[in-house]
Amino acid sequence: MKFFTKEVKIALVAILGIVVLFYGLQFLKGLDVFSSDDSYYVTFSDVSGLSASSPVYANGYRVGVVKSLNYDYNPQGSIVAELGLDKQMRIPRGSRAELASDLLGNIKINIILSDDPVNMLEKGDTITGAPEQGVMSKVGGMIPALESMLPKLDSIMASLNMLLADPALRNTLHNVEGMTSSLNVTSAELRTLSSQLNKDMPAMMKKTNCVLDNTQQLTAQLAAIDVATMTAQVNQTLANVEQMTQKLNSNEGTLGLLMRDASLYNNLSATAASADSLLIDLKAHPKRYVHFSVFGKKDK
Repeated sequence: MKFFTKEVKIALVAILGIVVLFYGLQFLKGLDVFSSDDSYYVTFSDVSGLSASSPVYANGYRVGVVKSLNYDYNPQGSIVAELGLDKQMRIPRGSRAELASDLLGNIKINIILSDDPVNMLEKGDTITGAPEQGVMSKVGGMIPALESMLPKLDSIMASLNMLLADPALRNTLHNVEGMTSSLNVTSAELRTLSSQLNKDMPAMMKKTNCVLDNTQQLTAQLAAIDVATMTAQVNQTLANVEQMTQKLNSNEGTLGLLMRDASLYNNLSATAASADSLLIDLKAHPKRYVHFSVFGKKDK
């Protein structure tokens, strides 16, 4: 009787297919059945989104997968995740494992390594678990604030719509357009003026140079003046004036006597008075002083 009958062959093929299917599913999940990874454990209070075969990263590099998740009934409330890490991976004491999510919502475990280079965790030890501290958790924390801002945003949008519908805004924009045109015209005029100044600048510079030359010549002429001789002449003139003033103040000389002698002033005043009386009498009785006869009559 043959052992490998048709029924036995069918059974062996079925068993082989089941084995291949099992290992294929494990492979598709990211679990290496034949691997000899070291197992570590992490305790979380909430593992929403985490599942077996989720990747495990250390400083951004994939070092293993989540082998299994088990609910801890004593005490209740915590979930223990078994991690299969590469045997070459060394985890310092004080490290922590955080849940992290990407933009697509995929959950992974990120191990934050501590700075202890000596004390390492042994295989089977428990790594401290921490809640998600990544970008997505911060975004989730911002959702309540964003929800509270939505009514304000609605009010702002309504006000903005009212502002845009206001005819005054259109008029303002029209005025701005006119101002822009005026500014363009002004810019063109400024460019024309600038070009004209550039043309006239050489002549202006030439005139300026002429003025500077004349100034230099005047400065040279002033520098050539003998200030010492001039000063000596002025001093001599002042000495002469002083000497003349002293003589006028003294009794010497005619001018001095005229200025200092009171009797001369009195005599001159008396003479002027006599002359004045004589002129008055002359006007009143001219015949006393002038005798005129047509026939040559003798004076009495």
